[in-house]
Amino acid sequence: MKYFIIAGEASGDLHGAQLIAALKQCDPDAQIRFFGGDQMANAAGTTPLTHYRDMAYMGFIEVAKHLPTILGFLGTARHAIDEWQPDAVVLIDYPSFNLKVAKHAHNTGHRVFYFISPKVWAWKQWRVKDIKRYVDRMYSILPFEVEFYRSHDYEVDYVGNPTVTEIAHALPTLPPREAFCAEQGLDATRPLIALVPGSRVKEIRDNLPSMLAAASRHPHCQPAIAGAPTIDDSLYAGLIHEAGVSCPVVKGATWALVRHAQAAVVTSGTATLETALLGTPQVACYRMNGSKWVYRFYSHLIHGKYVTLPNLIADEPVIPELLMHHCTPDSIDSHLTPLLDESSAERNAMLAGYARMRDRLGTNDCAATAARSIVSRCTV
Repeated sequence: MKYFIIAGEASGDLHGAQLIAALKQCDPDAQIRFFGGDQMANAAGTTPLTHYRDMAYMGFIEVAKHLPTILGFLGTARHAIDEWQPDAVVLIDYPSFNLKVAKHAHNTGHRVFYFISPKVWAWKQWRVKDIKRYVDRMYSILPFEVEFYRSHDYEVDYVGNPTVTEIAHALPTLPPREAFCAEQGLDATRPLIALVPGSRVKEIRDNLPSMLAAASRHPHCQPAIAGAPTIDDSLYAGLIHEAGVSCPVVKGATWALVRHAQAAVVTSGTATLETALLGTPQVACYRMNGSKWVYRFYSHLIHGKYVTLPNLIADEPVIPELLMHHCTPDSIDSHLTPLLDESSAERNAMLAGYARMRDRLGTNDCAATAARSIVSRCTV
């Protein structure tokens, strides 16, 4: 059968590659065409029709400036569907683009599957109407999404979470703590504090200064920054210099750094879930510009009690969420300090919350589960 798959960002490229490999296991004669990146290309054995890096526009202004280019990509996707006539159109997150593709594919008689739901439970809930209208089956990677969609009279399949599988496979391969510290030039005699400020320039600029200030209050510990591979070293060096501290930057070994840290300070996002699955207590931050009016503005847009994935999945406040102007060195330190104590009630409570979160996630291989369902639905 023929599968047309669209991923519009790096994380989607990773998950898309796993899905392609799983589809080939279920359907050895599978033909794949796709929008995506290098990992999907390796899995499919062919180049993308459009590379996701050419589609990476964020924010209203940037999208408006590049609207003709984006419309051109939409035209390419629609033409590929019309000309190739795939048995399945599989969309991975990236809702602003993919829901337009879903509409076209549905209206031209193609089966449409969505692997990894857009975060419609957090904002833009009106998109549920388009999902119900144009998507034949949604494959969710977050268990609470099942009930959210059910409340909108739409049934989805929870297929497991890819990060669970990725961390489970990675843990046995991580170096022991002493070997890791030796490789990275870290002092193995001091407890580590992992600082994970994100992968985008703005979020690093907004969050890392407060992280450094809080971590520097614990001279018996050694802070280390998890450096993003796409970020120039000069950005970290400048922020470290401005903070007046000494702090190494570790690149290409974020999971090992977090795993061996006594505690972590993490910018909100998928990294909070990774940190929880690695078993390291954490404080979650998201400062942006830190102003109260921005906080109030986003508070009206975002639905739900929690923002971070561990709390959303567990449906309880497992980790502290320090957002916008609440994210200060003082507030970070007030939560970080007890987590550095092996016997503290706060640390033990967080680790127990991690265990409840892992139970809710389950152990399914989500790509394999989704692939089996797609293939079976296309052969009916």
